[in-house]
Amino acid sequence: MIKVGLIGFGKTGRIVAGEIIKDEAFNLSWVLRKTDREEGEYASHLLGFHNTQGKIASMSKIDPEDFFTENRVDVIVDFSDYHTINLYDDLIKRHRLRLISAISNYPAAELAKIRSLSDHTAVLYSPNITLGINFLLVISEVLQKIVPWADIEIIEQHFRDKPDVSGTALKIADTLGLDKEKNVNSVRVGGIIGKHEVIFGLPNQTIRLIHETNNRAAFGQGILFGARYLVEKEKGFFNMEQIIKEKFLSSI
Repeated sequence: MIKVGLIGFGKTGRIVAGEIIKDEAFNLSWVLRKTDREEGEYASHLLGFHNTQGKIASMSKIDPEDFFTENRVDVIVDFSDYHTINLYDDLIKRHRLRLISAISNYPAAELAKIRSLSDHTAVLYSPNITLGINFLLVISEVLQKIVPWADIEIIEQHFRDKPDVSGTALKIADTLGLDKEKNVNSVRVGGIIGKHEVIFGLPNQTIRLIHETNNRAAFGQGILFGARYLVEKEKGFFNMEQIIKEKFLSSI
């Protein structure tokens, strides 16, 4: 049984909590959130499960030292925002708690803190933690090496009100050595959760690699996959792309 503590209980955090609760290999030990909303209730009850998992606590009402000492977990999953790392980075170091962070767009100072934690414990950092998008990224790298002369364009599609260019698309562009302004094309329509397409243009043929997130539960499945990997590690800095590469290479 892998014990998990979850930080963040917004739209995606709630779905991730549900995926953790549904998997019999995991136990959602607690949920921390910034507000005192639903404090003292259990995430499992709020999400319609009959078991008792994920008691909710407010960050503003706990003593962090006592809380992390009395509620030991195997992995902490952070789905809050980039500010939160400043509240618990020292505790993670001292208690050597494994961390999975799926927060995008960390400022440089906070990202440096995340990386420094890996000197003391195991850290998995992937802004997009879905299995599929990281598989797409790995396969795109492989294909580019096979046909380095191909024209490559990236198309990212998201819900109408998403303000920024997809961090995942920018990462794909960076990995493939593309111009982030010239080769990344954004589409904002309706309620698309997330769709990424990498197009390889070759003479007489076109190759399209596509990943689409149909449900935010995909993030929860990525968390479970990553947690199973991380509990086997004592320390180090990992990402989903790296894990996929490792498993891909071991399978051929």
